[in-house]
Amino acid sequence: MSASTPSSFVRTRWWWVRHAPVRGDGGRIYGGSDIACDCGDAHVFAGLAPVLPRGAVWVASHLGRTRQTAEALWQAGDFTVDGTGPRLTALPALAEQNLGAWQGQDRTRFFAERQPAAASYWFAPADERPPGGESFAELCARVNTAIDELTAEHRGRDIVAVAHGGTIRAALALALNLEPQGGLAFAIENCSLTRLDHYAGRDGVGWRVGMVNAQPWLGAADGAGPAA
Repeated sequence: MSASTPSSFVRTRWWWVRHAPVRGDGGRIYGGSDIACDCGDAHVFAGLAPVLPRGAVWVASHLGRTRQTAEALWQAGDFTVDGTGPRLTALPALAEQNLGAWQGQDRTRFFAERQPAAASYWFAPADERPPGGESFAELCARVNTAIDELTAEHRGRDIVAVAHGGTIRAALALALNLEPQGGLAFAIENCSLTRLDHYAGRDGVGWRVGMVNAQPWLGAADGAGPAA
């Protein structure tokens, strides 16, 4: 158990949740397209909902799969405070990378024609901009601006952000002071939880990483622990 927050710091906790899996993409790249996700794995939401804070600010991207995921979490746990449920604010700045002309292409064929990167979980190097789209570095810039603004607006609060793999990798790069390319090394699974705490003190600000890609439902699907 970590020590309590020193009184000289204000801690704003970010709880990043990646949306539920997309199963209707037909094997095609969807990126920033608005495509539905599958929230049918009830045990996933039953395992994740109790870990999230009550009384938090809830934000998401403007893409429907993040709202679907947030609503599935609300159904799996009681997030009401004084009889009022959470309200979700949709922010385009938290959307997935716009992959431009790559969106809609067959994923297997796309990767077969490109040189894979051993240390990357992404479609391209961070500074490569798809035709008609944006680079991952550009995604990082807009996500970082949104994080700064929301942290200032909700100083000292819990913020649950339901977003995308690229968005959460951008948040990790910011927290760890990495170049955008460094953020692409992180695995961020669907419905996983990443906790990043922002500390503000008299002499500056900083981040602490609580957890990355946590999946609290693993091993609990049938209510039992590991087999003996």
